[in-house]
Amino acid sequence: IFGTILFNIMSMFLNTLTPKFYVALTGTSSLISGLILIFEWWYFRKYGTSFIEQVSVSHLRPLLGGVDNSAPSAASAAAGDADSSRQSVSECKVWRNPLNLFRGAEYNRYTWVTGREPLTYYDMNLSAQDHQTFFTCDTDHMRPADAIMQKAWRERNPQARISAAHEALELNECATAYILLAEEEATTIVEAEKLFKQALKAGEGCYRRSQQLQHHGAQYEAQHRRDTNVLVYIKRRLAMCARKLGRTREAVKMMRDLMKEFPLLSMFNIHENLLEALLELQAYADVQAVLAKYDDISLPKSATICYTAALLKARAVSDKFSPEAASRRGLSTAEMNAVEAIHRAVEFNPHVPKYLLEMKSLILPPEHILKRGDSEAIAYAFFHLQHWKRVEGALNLLHCTWEGTFRMIPYPLEKGHLFYPYPICTETADRELLPSFHEVSVYPKKELPFFILFTAGLCSFTAMLALLTHQFPELMGVFAKAFLSTLFAPLNFVMEKVESILPSSLWHQLTRI
Repeated sequence: IFGTILFNIMSMFLNTLTPKFYVALTGTSSLISGLILIFEWWYFRKYGTSFIEQVSVSHLRPLLGGVDNSAPSAASAAAGDADSSRQSVSECKVWRNPLNLFRGAEYNRYTWVTGREPLTYYDMNLSAQDHQTFFTCDTDHMRPADAIMQKAWRERNPQARISAAHEALELNECATAYILLAEEEATTIVEAEKLFKQALKAGEGCYRRSQQLQHHGAQYEAQHRRDTNVLVYIKRRLAMCARKLGRTREAVKMMRDLMKEFPLLSMFNIHENLLEALLELQAYADVQAVLAKYDDISLPKSATICYTAALLKARAVSDKFSPEAASRRGLSTAEMNAVEAIHRAVEFNPHVPKYLLEMKSLILPPEHILKRGDSEAIAYAFFHLQHWKRVEGALNLLHCTWEGTFRMIPYPLEKGHLFYPYPICTETADRELLPSFHEVSVYPKKELPFFILFTAGLCSFTAMLALLTHQFPELMGVFAKAFLSTLFAPLNFVMEKVESILPSSLWHQLTRI
């Protein structure tokens, strides 16, 4: 009796529905799923993950009690989290770009022309931290000019920093004040070079004085270390000015002298400046000599090291290389060495080839880079693309061979081939370092999340139903009633079975209730 009543009620409800209701239902469903699809796609392109999936994992799973019962003890879990955290930090450590541009003469000029900001707040904040580390010390409060500059490096407003530098120069010949003006106020490289020469004169005087007093106590030692950093920075920037103004041989000599005078200050990576200048001179034998010293298994790698080594080996065979001939006769030993060097470079940083082959547009490099990331690829290609173009056939050899690297690397990237597995955190760090108008290169290419595919299918299906219902309302109405009847048929069958088992008096009481 109860099943019959329920079935009759459902039949009456379905018979009262008009085709317009089905059109409105399917159309509304299609619209809502389409809006969800658009939002999911935007969120995935911007943040690299699905919004629904992220909310489900972050908020719904704990509420539903999604806890792994087989988890280790709290102490071991905490230790594991700490280890993974340390590993993540070490993998995503950002480095000062050895070839970073001048803010006043280059970055600001780009802003004046395009109206876009080439540097992110995160990148500039890292630079401010670098300046405070290298250009300040605990004894600065004892010297009025240095005390002003100590505050200037913390100032966010560029004009306030420049004003503070001028104020410091009114009190004394302050090397760090000249540095700030050369970096941020000078609008040409010539002006920046003049200011750096004045900074060099002041910096050398401070360096000589602190050198004599460095063993008199910890404060004097810290001051001497600061003066050393200032002097090295000034000389390196002067060499870069000479390189930008076309005096490349002079720049090479300055870099070599600086590396001999301060061999332990490898944190500035001056050898990468030297490699770029030597490539400009086409002094390939000297480039090979520098690589022999720095392309060592015990030393940290970089895109400049790996791709310059690949360029030198490609140079030996690229002018006569032909993919058709190589496929017929096989690769010679020299060609095999060149291909292996390219594979090694691509495994270290897989983003570089698209910039060298001009498959992706370049932007101004940031002041900091993430090794093996898109930011390092931009910084390398920005300065070295011209050197690859100068070597006949080098880009053709790269084009023919670079994608073969990915056949040798296991997927998923649980282990590498020649280097450690590719870090998973590069995309997030690069999005912080690179401006928003640049489309960050992602490796490995992420597959579309399930919820984007699901909402796309749902949107298409409901849109098709809405169209068919609008075109054939009577026929789709019959199909809808038949579908719902079939859907409720198991429930009706179960209710009939229950009715036949239970006493009729009980059913009579239930129907009265």
